[in-house]
Amino acid sequence: MKHSPERPANPIACPLCRHPADFFCADRRRRFYHCPLCELISADPAAHLPVVEEKAVYDRHDNDPADSRYRAFLAQLSEPLLARLSPGMEGLDYGCGPGPTLSGMLRQAGMVMHDYDPLYVPDETLLAREYDFVTCTEVAEHFCDPGTAWPQLAARVRPGGWLGVMTSLVLDPDPQAFRRWGYKGDPTHVSFYRPATFDWLGQTLGFSVEQISGRVVLMHKARQ
Repeated sequence: MKHSPERPANPIACPLCRHPADFFCADRRRRFYHCPLCELISADPAAHLPVVEEKAVYDRHDNDPADSRYRAFLAQLSEPLLARLSPGMEGLDYGCGPGPTLSGMLRQAGMVMHDYDPLYVPDETLLAREYDFVTCTEVAEHFCDPGTAWPQLAARVRPGGWLGVMTSLVLDPDPQAFRRWGYKGDPTHVSFYRPATFDWLGQTLGFSVEQISGRVVLMHKARQ
C-alpha cells in the first residue's frame, strides 16, 4: 500500500497518551505520526498487519537460544538488570516469543522466571500476578495499543521492582532520518519511542527511568 507523504488534513489520536498526534513522515507503505505530548512516533493504524500475518513474520525469525550472538544481544539488557537484582528474585519475561532465551539466561543467573507471550505462551494467569522484575525485549515496538499495554506491564511489577525494556530508540528527531531508519521498515514495528517517551511513561506510571543505551531502558518502580 502506497501513501502520499503529504500531510493529511487531520491528526490521529496518539495510541499511547491519546493526545492529537500530527503527521510526521511517510514511506512507500505507511504514514507515521508524532505526538508532541509523549513524543511517541506511531504507524498509521490503517497499516497494521492482521494478527495472522503478524505472526507469520514472527514465525520466520530465527532466534535460537543456543546462538551465542543472540545471547550477547540480549546481554545488553540482562547484565545491567542483573546488577540491580538479587538471586532468587522472581521475574516475568513478557513477549518471550517461540524460543524463550532471556529467561533461560536469567535462570542461569539464579532468578525464578516465568514466560509469557500473547501468541506463543498465552498463559493469562501470569498477568494476574506481580513480580520482582519484568523484562520486555524487542516487544514494545510491536504494541498496537501501547496505551493499554504499558499500564498492564507496569501493574505486573511489585513496588520497588524493575521493568527492563529493549527497543531501538528514536535518537534523531529529523523526519528524513526516520524515513531512512531500517528499524521502522519492519511492518510489525508500529510504536517508536524517543527518550522523552520513557520519561513520560515514568512520570505517568510511577517509575524512575535509566537510559542505559540507545536500545536499553531500565525502569524502577517507586516503593509505596
